[in-house]
Amino acid sequence: MKNLDLSTLPAKKRKQIVSCLRAGIQLLYFLFLPSVFTAAFNGVKYIFTQLGQGEKIEMTAFVSALLLVCAFTIVFGRFFCGFACAFGSLGDAMHAIYGIICKKRKKKPRCIKPELAKKLVLIKYGILLLIALCCFAGVYQKARGTSPWDVFSMLTAGRLPNSKYLVGIVLLVLIIVGMCTQERFFCQFLCPMGAVFALMPILPGALFRRNREKCPPKCGLCKKRCPAHLDIDGDTGRSGECLCCH
Repeated sequence: MKNLDLSTLPAKKRKQIVSCLRAGIQLLYFLFLPSVFTAAFNGVKYIFTQLGQGEKIEMTAFVSALLLVCAFTIVFGRFFCGFACAFGSLGDAMHAIYGIICKKRKKKPRCIKPELAKKLVLIKYGILLLIALCCFAGVYQKARGTSPWDVFSMLTAGRLPNSKYLVGIVLLVLIIVGMCTQERFFCQFLCPMGAVFALMPILPGALFRRNREKCPPKCGLCKKRCPAHLDIDGDTGRSGECLCCH
């Protein structure tokens, strides 16, 4: 049996194959490892809580998950965000469903204006900073029930959140609405782990590259094809934040 050489296939066929492979990987992670995101971020919260209390940081399961995901991101880039994060996969599914509905109803999908999106990307850094400060000050537990990703984690574990998680449930519903109208809404604007990854160094082999000599002036195709609509700046065309295509 001959090996399949994707380079010999038409661009449309290659894209279909890659999309199917990515969807399959996302589904497997969603079904069998949906809590990786929550576990890794619990590691972040644990570290800042221990620092605030002046306690020793131990190698808990949460810290191990955080270190593993961060190490993986340094070596392979944002593979976790694009392929393994259950929250990101949910966003892809909701956006796809919304697109199908709009197409059948022959209506143009609503989306956030690019000018506004550029400003909203800063929100995730503010969320990360706020949570880190609350954990450091030892008051994060008072906000229990307000985390949408905790609610999501409970749902994927087959548990229904009670009334104490009402705020988190409402926020999750609002995020899902945003996921419909904006591709990778949570990843772009709200994900605190995304903020952690964006601040980390990425090995050169995992960075997105393009051949500048073949790029038409003001093409913008890289940004248009990127699910997070990231700007690819600089002469080397590198960006460590590419979520899916690398």
